[in-house]
Amino acid sequence: MVTGETTMVRQADVSYGCRTRILTTGLMLLILTSVCGSHASAGDWPQILGPNRDGVVAGEKLLDKFPAKGPEELWRYPVGDGLAGVAVADEWLVLFHRQGDQDVCEGLDAATGKSLWKAPFPTRYVSGISEDQGPRCVPVLHQGVAYLYGAAGGLHAVEIKSGKKLWSRPVNKEFNAPEGYFGAGSTPLVEGDKLIVNIGSREGAGVVAFALKDGATVWKSTSELASYSAPVAVTHEGVRHLIVVTRLNTVSLDPATGAVRWKLRFGQTGPTVNGASPIVSGNHLFLTASYGIGAVLAEFTATDVKTIWTNDDTLSSQYPTPVLAGTVLYGIDGRQDAGPANLRCVELLTGKVLWSQDGFGMASLIRADDKLLMLKTDGTLVLAKAMVEGYQELGSASVFDTTARALPALSNGRLFARDTKVLKCLKVGP
Repeated sequence: MVTGETTMVRQADVSYGCRTRILTTGLMLLILTSVCGSHASAGDWPQILGPNRDGVVAGEKLLDKFPAKGPEELWRYPVGDGLAGVAVADEWLVLFHRQGDQDVCEGLDAATGKSLWKAPFPTRYVSGISEDQGPRCVPVLHQGVAYLYGAAGGLHAVEIKSGKKLWSRPVNKEFNAPEGYFGAGSTPLVEGDKLIVNIGSREGAGVVAFALKDGATVWKSTSELASYSAPVAVTHEGVRHLIVVTRLNTVSLDPATGAVRWKLRFGQTGPTVNGASPIVSGNHLFLTASYGIGAVLAEFTATDVKTIWTNDDTLSSQYPTPVLAGTVLYGIDGRQDAGPANLRCVELLTGKVLWSQDGFGMASLIRADDKLLMLKTDGTLVLAKAMVEGYQELGSASVFDTTARALPALSNGRLFARDTKVLKCLKVGP
């Protein structure tokens, strides 16, 4: 296949309704929680973990089972280095990967896979641990602009329809932030007219807000080191919380000023990583990590947070973010590099394991249509029912030949996923 060209098979043409998220904090009490990032149209996947940064999407329909040969491949496109998944908005697909000594932001037609423009940014990043030298953060698409955060800490804004570079800042260098084990990897968050970044500088710039229009610094807060978890913003009882999992803590900040509302210890020193994003249900906060850190369910108010339960036995995820379904979580317990990784269903309020599919393997999870769509790092795509009674698989197919660690994106019945060599568009909807 020639670089820059695609093979197109067919186009999926499905449209879906709007996204409404209702979460429960008990068996009888329903609380409507607003978890905001980019404003998305129906069918969009404009940021990490989808419209609401939780891996859950309403309105999408999935196949009841896979075809005998696996999901139909609609198109494919060659990719460079990178662990960043793609983002999709208004049928624009934005890919962020590395080619040679450049981090390349690339705009593709989501229907055909045709490359429409490229915006390159020079990089000298070299990982001391990973073989992959590319970007780690999923692009964030908001009101016609793609916001990008490279592994070396370069922050960029690019116009989605043209590829025009709007602004760039080497923020990790500017704020003297340490590199971390795998470079910068906490996907930024759009909050109002600001872009929030977990930079991780000890010099009063652990979390920094930048103006969307020009990248100017709006505020700086904390001296927390950075994690690989993506921050979220939620509103509870009229109070807006910017919740950021850092290297050793989880903090709630006032998005307008950066003032700290509360802080919860979460993390350990040494060779550990906080990779999963926080999950919020009403005033409940769920955190998970491996490396002996474990899982925590906490309850928060405008000014305080307290732990309800914590353990390292039920759902300790090395980096995939679990998905919530009412009062239960589906997620991966364990590590890819040490011991088994098990797919589990766990009660949110108690931490009780309802069932475990042991030895399932490391995977990224999406919940839609009362089903789980899971891309395993070995390149296997699995479809299963999202049910508390037990594990029920609906289909399994090998879709990649090499490691598939980047997060997939689900949009209008199509799954956009990549391994180390190729980005594919797979038909997973009816």
